Amino acid sequence: MDNKIILLVEDNPDDEVLTVRALKKNNILNDMVVARDGAEALDYLFGAGSYADRDMTVMPQLILLDLKLPKIDGLEVLRRVRGDERTRLLPVVVLTSSSEEQDVIESYRLGANSYIRKPVDFTQFTAAIRNLGLYWLVLNVSPIKY
Repeated sequence: MDNKIILLVEDNPDDEVLTVRALKKNNILNDMVVARDGAEALDYLFGAGSYADRDMTVMPQLILLDLKLPKIDGLEVLRRVRGDERTRLLPVVVLTSSSEEQDVIESYRLGANSYIRKPVDFTQFTAAIRNLGLYWLVLNVSPIKY
């Protein structure tokens, strides 16, 4: 089985480390690309900037998207992902600490597949990541070739 790529879009280094640690703790050993702002995420997805030479036939199996990002916020990243034929069908899980109801509504309006609030407790966070990984990387059938 191919090692499916996860694109983690996260600007907080602590949350990045926690997410990677939780994935590994749950034996989710997929290749991971980390984008630390919205512009970098879009460059990766569309093969621009420092990712101009990347193989565009290989797309992530899953995008974990924070909302509060520098340069381009997560909602705008989601808008552009859904607005482009090449990325329109990619599963996007909003993984954020935002508890604003408007962020939930807008994320779904723009086409998010799921919205998960990051639990503060590491044990709860690890359980959430385990469930997320099991569903999106094992059980879910994706229309995207990877």
